[in-house]
Amino acid sequence: MAIPKSGYFIPNRYARLFLYSLEDVMGKNGVSAILNLVGLPAWVEAYPADDLERQVDFADFSALNGALEEMYGPRGGRGLARRAAWATVEHVLRRYRLAAAAGAVLLRGMPGRARLRYGLQAVARGLTQISDEECTLREEEPAFVFTIHRCPVCWGRLSDRPVCSASVGLLEQFLRWASAGQEYHVQETRCISVGDRVCEFRIEKLPPG
Repeated sequence: MAIPKSGYFIPNRYARLFLYSLEDVMGKNGVSAILNLVGLPAWVEAYPADDLERQVDFADFSALNGALEEMYGPRGGRGLARRAAWATVEHVLRRYRLAAAAGAVLLRGMPGRARLRYGLQAVARGLTQISDEECTLREEEPAFVFTIHRCPVCWGRLSDRPVCSASVGLLEQFLRWASAGQEYHVQETRCISVGDRVCEFRIEKLPPG
């Protein structure tokens, strides 16, 4: 089922990097098949522009993520979305390597929880500033809770379980960067697609094990 346009947008560059990242994990032909499935044949010929203009509607990005599950099954689609998000973060860090390097130096002088807080606050602030998402962070014991109030990953989708695997992957990879390689468990505990008012992600303050 087609998702009606939302009137909310993410930057061209983020969608472009996500598509290139999908190519890394499923190949160009696989991405083309997904784009044709969701009615975005223009992107087969040319991905969104390499700029920060907000021109990719939430509905199109959500449909792209939904098609991954439709084509590869829930587990396979979720895995592909997470891996594509990991690669997208790596693309961003390489593109802005000087800022990333400066941030890494700053983080090295912080204790572990402060690193996570700083990194998650930076993600929430960045996504809110460059897109029509609204992201906030709050701290509980023993976890951080990252909230997306308007979500481009599940916009217009209905499900019986949380579906924002791309957001899980994005947070996982930024946490690896902020913690110099530590793995942290990110769990989506609320999702707009199942009827919740927001999408929420719980990040335990201590790495597993």
